[in-house]
Amino acid sequence: MKQTSSRSIRPFRQEDMPLLGELYQAITTQGNAIFWWIGEKEHWENVYCAFENGKMVAKGQVSIINTVPPGRPTENYHSIYINLKALPQRETDYDLLDQVYQALLQRVRQLQATLPAAYETRLCVGNLKEETANEEFFVQRGFNYLNSLFSMSRSLKEAIPTAAIPNGLSYSPWSMGTPEEESIYLNIEAEVWPDTPLGHDRLAKYKSKPYWISLVVREEDQIVASLMVWQEAGYGVIENVFVRKPWRQRGIAKYLLAQALSYLQARDLPYASLMALTTNHSALTLYQSLGFTADQEEIRYFITL
Repeated sequence: MKQTSSRSIRPFRQEDMPLLGELYQAITTQGNAIFWWIGEKEHWENVYCAFENGKMVAKGQVSIINTVPPGRPTENYHSIYINLKALPQRETDYDLLDQVYQALLQRVRQLQATLPAAYETRLCVGNLKEETANEEFFVQRGFNYLNSLFSMSRSLKEAIPTAAIPNGLSYSPWSMGTPEEESIYLNIEAEVWPDTPLGHDRLAKYKSKPYWISLVVREEDQIVASLMVWQEAGYGVIENVFVRKPWRQRGIAKYLLAQALSYLQARDLPYASLMALTTNHSALTLYQSLGFTADQEEIRYFITL
């Protein structure tokens, strides 16, 4: 535990929950910040909090997001993400933020040691475009621009456009019920996104969500396209939308997205959400054709550990 004359920094404890709630409310009331919730107790060792005079004034958290599977090219990276927030009136108190950041870096090194050593690890952070003070904090510590993403949403109260699947292809839900099936999926997913492979741990987290299912299109027994859907905090999430290269530009993604919207609509969820790179103009055009609109922009930065 790090401590100053009036400040202590330590891992989160159960008794801190009311103070965490107060911090969460103070930061998110204006709706212009990305604040990670602490999740299940087994993840609390990744959470560090700063306290002053009996009040939680800042909270930081880290998580492994992408793990490169064995056998991939060595230029790929594991990804660990960090989320660090202070009370709005303290968002430019970089001494406070840095003390929590240094505690988190120790935990990051521990997590990095658990990842396959054949690949380097990136430490990444994502903030809403409006969070300029938090962004500047990380830039001052050597973080470089990675990418920008739009968070997009679409009402499920409105009619869903129809779309047809190309001849010779078949569609079905897929629960990935065995480790072998999970490995098949993860190998394909890593082929599509070699820079940000999902990994078994992240897939397990997704599969634990309410209403989770993977929707796939196959040509005979070969998976050619897929996405995942689940419920998150009362709304629907669409994630990991991909079509493999030989099958692109045939309307498969639109068909899968229409199926995903119908799946979520049948579960009486109010709206569906997804994310898209701001530079992926073809994906943005597709999502807009299905009724999605951009709500917020997230900007991500990174350093190589």
